[in-house]
Amino acid sequence: MQNLTQNLIDFLGYIRNTIISVRPVIDVIDIIIVSVLIYYAVKFIRDKRAAKLLIGIFFMVVVYMISDALNMYVLSFVLEYIFQVGVIALIILFQPELRSLLEKVGGTPLHSISRIVDQKNIQKVINSIDIISKSAAEFSAVKRGALIVIERTTKLGDIANSGILMKAALSAPLLKNIFYDRAPLHDGAVIIGSDLTIEAAGCRLPLSDNEEIPADVGMRHRAGLGISENSDAVIVIVSEETGVISVAVNGKLERYFDFYSLKIKLSELLIENHTAKPPKNTKKQKNPDKTDKGG
Repeated sequence: MQNLTQNLIDFLGYIRNTIISVRPVIDVIDIIIVSVLIYYAVKFIRDKRAAKLLIGIFFMVVVYMISDALNMYVLSFVLEYIFQVGVIALIILFQPELRSLLEKVGGTPLHSISRIVDQKNIQKVINSIDIISKSAAEFSAVKRGALIVIERTTKLGDIANSGILMKAALSAPLLKNIFYDRAPLHDGAVIIGSDLTIEAAGCRLPLSDNEEIPADVGMRHRAGLGISENSDAVIVIVSEETGVISVAVNGKLERYFDFYSLKIKLSELLIENHTAKPPKNTKKQKNPDKTDKGG
């Protein structure tokens, strides 16, 4: 019995020493996790409309501390009740933003894996980029509106279900038929899946409510920005008013691409260590004389 007790004490001592020996590693992991959480919190506040709301919450906390120090019982009671209900209200208010944030956090670790997998199908990716770039350049030349969403790690099945499911091979003739100005699907978006096939066409996208979007862009651009804010997709937009080609990624809009500059941009976003190079005399389109008011 004494030997059993001594063995148990020795075993517990061994566990204690093991925990103590790895404690610095746990502390480092703890700090890294907290740093990542702070980073995403700051990014969320900076990119969304939460900055002003955060100032309002801080002001209410200061008022509550003052009222509690001065024994203002009624005001303290009201503020306590607001804080209790406010957490649930904030979750409901920022549900789309929180969903987008969690999807991006979950998709980030898989992003490098996705790009490694793409390396095995590098030629297919390059061919798809070439098809999209050529099609966008042709649409731009004749001022035909287009909205092409290229899926990455965030799955867009719910968006695809809002249109007509196709599961068709990606090709320039099919894109031309879809975005023909008298075709029934030309006003919607085309969803290109992570397997580089056309998942669906005529899809409805969420509109961005970002107040900093230039006033001279139309609904097609707002839709492209909207889906880029809620996923890591790459969106190619062609204005039907001016033919300007734009790319939306992570809530940011870049404009005035041509065939070669668009091909380079898509290669940077979709391929690791891309090899596509523009000709030396190729430059990004200059701003046209009239503004891009088209959708």
